Amino acid sequence: MGVHLGIAQRLMKAARRSRQIGARALQIFSDNPTAWRRRAEPPSDAGAFIAYCEREGLRSISIHASYLINLAGTAEPFATQSRDGLIHEVRRAPDYGARLVNTHIGSHRGSGRAVGLERVIENVRAVLDATPSTVRLVLENSAGGGDHIGSRIEDLAANLDGVGDHPHRDRLGFCLDTAHLWGAGYDISTVHGAASVVDRFVELIGVDRLALVHLNDSRSLVGSRTDRHEHIGAGRIGAIGLGAFLRDSRLVATTFILETPGGDEGWDAVNIRRAHQLWRGATVLPTLPPKAFNTSRRSTRVAMAP
Repeated sequence: MGVHLGIAQRLMKAARRSRQIGARALQIFSDNPTAWRRRAEPPSDAGAFIAYCEREGLRSISIHASYLINLAGTAEPFATQSRDGLIHEVRRAPDYGARLVNTHIGSHRGSGRAVGLERVIENVRAVLDATPSTVRLVLENSAGGGDHIGSRIEDLAANLDGVGDHPHRDRLGFCLDTAHLWGAGYDISTVHGAASVVDRFVELIGVDRLALVHLNDSRSLVGSRTDRHEHIGAGRIGAIGLGAFLRDSRLVATTFILETPGGDEGWDAVNIRRAHQLWRGATVLPTLPPKAFNTSRRSTRVAMAP
């Protein structure tokens, strides 16, 4: 279990912060997630970062790809930029010691689900062809707003089915974001609801392909098609549902990443602690003070790299 941390203050600061708060995993951006331009070389402390993570037991390093990538779109130049951008992210991952690159699937932007899905499959096959065998490509579910693809587990399964017998099919994994599940209409606030989601994923895709769970509570209403993250156990999903994911024995090999508010204000440590309490069996968590819900606008989003 770990958190997403920005690298604006260098990679080593993120690594040390991870160990300070008791994390065993780390997710980062390799570059600015809201720009197409990518750095020519990894940060100068990348080698030291990899060595530190290995030495200190940070067992899973993942990269979250740029928010601009849209694998379902057909409009140029963005379609080509998306494919090339994701290829770059996956090729660069070993420079950060990362074995997972997670990406949002994207929106068909009015072209229709069938066209969008076909485009996603084409792009996934191309990325797998052009990238290192040591890195898994991970597709994340969406909350379903607008024309986004991937809000249903059946949509994720359709991506896997479409890849077919591709020689690198084994490198395709998936991420379930709990806040996105909630926004898409999955009521995961109960043990039964959470277990049912895992049941369906196992049935259609297989638990070995669940590379990541983004463990986030939500400020949104269930089925609202919106995605607004909240502190662990302080949102509408709540402690019982999130705890059920953490304690599900089928997910013992899955990495859990928190993308909760206020990480740059110290709430990352609080949320890691709350997640550990749920994993150990708690069903009720301490009430957070009012200031926890007044974090800065920047801190309520995933922290950005330079």
